[in-house]
Amino acid sequence: MTSFLISALLLLILVLLFLLRPFFFAGKVPATSRRQMNTSIYRDELDKLELERTSGSIDEEAYELAHAEMRQRLFQDTNEEDDQAVLGSSKKTVIGLCIFIFALSSGFYFFLGDAPQVAQQKLDQPMTQESVEKMVSEFALKMEKEPENLKGWAMLARSYQILGRYDEAAKAFGRAGSFVDSDPQLLADYADVLVSNANGNFSGKPLQLINKALKLDPNNLLALWLSGTAAFNAGNYLAAVQSWESLQKLLPPQSDEARSIGASIAQAQSKGKLIASTPISKQAVSGTVEISPALKAKVKSTDIVMVIARKPGERMPVAVLKVGVSDFPMRFEINDALAMNPNSLFSQLVEVSIEVRISKSGMAMPEPGDLISTPQTIKVGSSNIRLLVNQVRE
Repeated sequence: MTSFLISALLLLILVLLFLLRPFFFAGKVPATSRRQMNTSIYRDELDKLELERTSGSIDEEAYELAHAEMRQRLFQDTNEEDDQAVLGSSKKTVIGLCIFIFALSSGFYFFLGDAPQVAQQKLDQPMTQESVEKMVSEFALKMEKEPENLKGWAMLARSYQILGRYDEAAKAFGRAGSFVDSDPQLLADYADVLVSNANGNFSGKPLQLINKALKLDPNNLLALWLSGTAAFNAGNYLAAVQSWESLQKLLPPQSDEARSIGASIAQAQSKGKLIASTPISKQAVSGTVEISPALKAKVKSTDIVMVIARKPGERMPVAVLKVGVSDFPMRFEINDALAMNPNSLFSQLVEVSIEVRISKSGMAMPEPGDLISTPQTIKVGSSNIRLLVNQVRE
């Protein structure tokens, strides 16, 4: 900041010296007074008048009238006491200009702030969708001129992916070539883009990219998620559970992401009927969710099934399992992985109140039209619990 102010002050002094040079280095010729200037002007006018009379442009009477009028004006303009030179005082002019420039620059400084503040204000301005699109388009034009810049193509691909322009992202990833092959995260991103373009189909290149990413980094979060999803879609529920459990271990235990992965694991276990062959922990509750035949028509494929566990007599859930709708009856398991609060684990309770809610929106708060079951109070560690959805919330 200090160096900037010193530089700015020196620059201001140089500019002032250049602008005010005529005042500091005034010529030795004395300034012309107003009386002298007026006398010179009238002399020129009289000479012109004489020339017009000589040439016959005006007659003698007109000449005398004009001549008398000029003499009267000349007398009036030169009768007053002679004043200072027209240029005036150079000292006053210099002082006035300096004060004006200082006041103007100070006003800009206090109104706009210094250079870093102005730059920060630019950075603080929110980025709009249009400005981001423009930046990406300009970057794409730049990359067309640099086809060998593989890192740049990878950056452009990620930008397209963020904007949801998956077709262009796939092309950019393809042009990134070997730069992508050595980066597990880019490999996973590339696979994610290809899957999006293929409407969720993992076969072929996407699965190859996922396996390559996991070979380079077995703990890559996106690659583990995609690997589990690919196995789930292919009906290999055991492989899906294994991938997602590896992913869940890498996430904070009580985070929303970990709970979401736990719900996906439970869904895969339910579809693959893996829970029956898995020893039930005493710290878990498991069973099946069934739905009344009269309400089956009200269930949509986009609905969310929530199995909610509460401490008896309290409204705040201690654990929630959220899964998409599948075939009924569907298996469920609630354990500490689904706990809502790390200080209030499911396994610390003796009894829990369990109920089911099928939500249209997936929101935590119950809404009219949700399908619900009657709450049941059961011991922690119980298995083969049957929860029947047979009511519509008013």
